[in-house]
Amino acid sequence: MTKKDTMATKTENELTKLLTDSRATLRSERFSAAGARAKDSNSPRKLRVTIARALTELRARALKVA
Repeated sequence: MTKKDTMATKTENELTKLLTDSRATLRSERFSAAGARAKDSNSPRKLRVTIARALTELRARALKVA
């Protein structure tokens, strides 16, 4: 899980890549969890938190520029 202070040090391209990768991983975990028991039942929550942190940092940067 990525903390807030490390999100601030990432570039905009890195944040976008992290966002797309996290969303793809979350999507695949949702579909794989439907048929079988999940190894780590807390990982979807961790992914959602990571996605939220990345979106928050991107939004803060957009507001700072504007």
